[in-house]
Amino acid sequence: MTRPASSRPANPPQGPETAAARRSPSPDDGASIQGGRVSAECGEAAFTMAVPARSPLPVLIAVPHAGRAYPRAVLDEMRDPLLSQLRLEDRHVDALGREVARLTGTGLLVAHAPRAMIDLNRSQRDVDWDMVASGGEGEGRLSRRERLTGPGARARSGLGIVPRRLPGFGEIWRRPLPRAELERRIEDIHRPYHTALGEELARIREGWGAALLIDLHSMPPLRRQPSEERSPRIVIGDRFGASCHASIASAALAHLEHHGYPAAHNRPYAGGYVLDRHSRPADGFHAVQLEVCRSAYLDAGFNEPTRGLGPLARMLAGLVRVLGAQAAGLGAGGEMPQAAE
Repeated sequence: MTRPASSRPANPPQGPETAAARRSPSPDDGASIQGGRVSAECGEAAFTMAVPARSPLPVLIAVPHAGRAYPRAVLDEMRDPLLSQLRLEDRHVDALGREVARLTGTGLLVAHAPRAMIDLNRSQRDVDWDMVASGGEGEGRLSRRERLTGPGARARSGLGIVPRRLPGFGEIWRRPLPRAELERRIEDIHRPYHTALGEELARIREGWGAALLIDLHSMPPLRRQPSEERSPRIVIGDRFGASCHASIASAALAHLEHHGYPAAHNRPYAGGYVLDRHSRPADGFHAVQLEVCRSAYLDAGFNEPTRGLGPLARMLAGLVRVLGAQAAGLGAGGEMPQAAE
């Protein structure tokens, strides 16, 4: 059954920030939302969100790592722009997300800002301060708290909120990042993206009693482990059970097995900041990360889509319907996790 979307709640779960988004009608009487800003130079919105007026499922698909709106200044600062783009992007997984959203009628949030500029699957605190330029008064000076806490493990590995280095390649950038530019990217890209995402999930949960976020990514081919007949083509991440009701992950794995797609659960990808921030299963906010092997829909160089994208999108559309029905059942009074879990 299709439920009408209710009005946005006055107090969405992600805090008091506003989405700073522009909304316009879409052909199906839903909304097309553009928000944030990649840079003053390129003038492109940091993200676009298509919200159907009536969705058959309480699902939002998000694509945070496929952005390709590179300002010239950013490309000029890269030591090897083509290699960095190829390695950092979830190449054309936004095309896969658009097709799945079209087939299922669900909402879709796509980031245009490239991961090289700012990683939307990292916390604002996950900064490698050694890559931020020191400067004069008001520029590049670290607070005592920043000096004491330092970067997280991901930032130290080179993949913090602004990626610094790539395995087997080394440093991405020619020079340190000005502190003011880091703060601008957080304010113009990171904050409005997550605000819009949180508000839309709250709207879905208000209408259905539950909301499911599918955070869509792509991954390089995985090596087959000794215990596996075939290497996984899809990885389902649920933060080891913390980001969604157990029935959702179980239904995902069963669907993939039924369709002959070898899958893994949480290894090597369990999900990141997006799931940590936007999932609260006890309150009806569920989230899974979906990693899709790039060889399933890209050419041998992992550069351009192939005809494999269509069949893969149809299979994933079936998966979204299964998981959406599961979430709808939870929201309608099915088995729900207790707050003490």
